[in-house]
Amino acid sequence: MENRYASHPNEVKTFDTTRLREEFLIETLFAPDRLVTVYSHVDRYIVGSAVPVSGEIKLEADFKQIGADYFLERREVGIINVGGEGSVTADGETFEVGKNECLYIGLGVKDVTFRSADSGSPAKFYLVSTPAHQAYPTRKAGQGEAIQAHLGSIDSSNERTINKYILPGGIESCQLVMGITELEPGNMWNTMPCHTHNRRSEVYLYFNMPEDAAVFHLMGEPEETRHLVVRNEQAVISPSWSIHSGVGTNNYTFCWAMGGENQLFDDMDAVNMKDLK
Repeated sequence: MENRYASHPNEVKTFDTTRLREEFLIETLFAPDRLVTVYSHVDRYIVGSAVPVSGEIKLEADFKQIGADYFLERREVGIINVGGEGSVTADGETFEVGKNECLYIGLGVKDVTFRSADSGSPAKFYLVSTPAHQAYPTRKAGQGEAIQAHLGSIDSSNERTINKYILPGGIESCQLVMGITELEPGNMWNTMPCHTHNRRSEVYLYFNMPEDAAVFHLMGEPEETRHLVVRNEQAVISPSWSIHSGVGTNNYTFCWAMGGENQLFDDMDAVNMKDLK
């Protein structure tokens, strides 16, 4: 399990491109027949993936690092499949999880395994886990079951559909909030005008991008921004003090996940466009 530490915004102002990428960008996330995990000290996220090709993959961790006997002893996890058809088994119960579908597994579930339906087109399970203090039932939601919001317009290049899966009123959880935003063709901007939310941090996974495409992910304090060039199936850890917005060379999809003090999707501190620097 890779370890990432939290950074103070004053320190981040001194980072060059290489250091910014080392601290906030997860470049290699999906690997065949491997469980990939990154432990972040920002709200104690574990961000990871499972791509089962030749057999099943078990959800395990560096138990010394998380101080637990099994992965979900004191955690919950949200899982979104961004690849081919697959299934997840949680304590003996199997859930078929197709592309862009979401599965939530709560605190106390001991055995979790991942499997692909077709090794030629394997599932790509994206995982975000946060600490939990209460158990909620394991639940799956297809894309048609998400709470949807259609925002933006082609005039501002940000027409998009937000699919909210894990949040109050959807799949109940202890603190994790998770969903997918899809940009319409011809639209490149997400979340602009931007915002911060000092009470929660966030993780972005960008996907459904051509190999030669890129997203310029904006981060940093509003008055002193930085950027990361992000490729397909790479993730960004966004601290609570940082904006998190991006523009791509073409439309794309991204998965957002939040953890922190509350679960209110609309709890954000808007940044006036005139204040961006």
